[in-house]
Amino acid sequence: MLDTIDWSRPWYESVRDAAGLLSKDAHFRDEFSRQAAALGLRNHLGLPLSFVPQEDLPEGTAYEQHIGATGCVPTRDNLHDFFNGLVWLTFPRIKVQLNALQAAQIALDGVGKSRGPARDGATIFDENAALLVVRDNAAGQALIDALRGHRWHEAFVERRAQWGVDAEAWLFGHALMEKLVAPRKAITAHTRIVLAGEEFFTLDHAARRAWIDATVSRQLAGEGLSTAGFTPMQALGVPGWWPEQDEAFYADTTVFRAKRASSGQAQ
Repeated sequence: MLDTIDWSRPWYESVRDAAGLLSKDAHFRDEFSRQAAALGLRNHLGLPLSFVPQEDLPEGTAYEQHIGATGCVPTRDNLHDFFNGLVWLTFPRIKVQLNALQAAQIALDGVGKSRGPARDGATIFDENAALLVVRDNAAGQALIDALRGHRWHEAFVERRAQWGVDAEAWLFGHALMEKLVAPRKAITAHTRIVLAGEEFFTLDHAARRAWIDATVSRQLAGEGLSTAGFTPMQALGVPGWWPEQDEAFYADTTVFRAKRASSGQAQ
């Protein structure tokens, strides 16, 4: 199963370090628990984080509720849960804050059929988010405006030189990572914009990751979360993330669609 992952793909850069620490001599679930213990990871109640078989989730108990109450992350033998574990090891503060939001909503409203806006936002973030760190200056704001306005040619072609200099895309959603094992042009991330000062862009990779983890988790704790904070972004549209990014690639209006007057999508 894991042999289907092409680790050279740029969209896996955010979790590549955690994946590289896994031993092939043990089940990845046990390896996740070993790394979590080495890092001293705990949930929002201060309970040690561990990864357990899916069968350990009691019947009738919500997944998020179980993690919040026990620190145990039910983990199946599939790519979806494999990437989820890597994200826990990569962005533990964000994951803890998302779980705290989800657990609090379940405590208030129960599991139910409807998640409500806060829990829905946390679930979408957890499953399908990309974090776009943008330099906090006029050029960075112009890039953000182009993305939010669905002006794809401007964002990806005219402003191509800004990517990697004024803007960095870090994948977070584990379902998004799973989908990109078999990349398709239409795969789209729910993207959260994170403004950063000049100092961020002088840090090394590990320090940037730690800054993102601390900054976004702090924002979530202070502001909460809803779907309104996301803007769509086609993963293969990120400059340098796909080898065939010519004019015809971005001219495909079935994927790079113009913004509708009232689309209902997050702005």
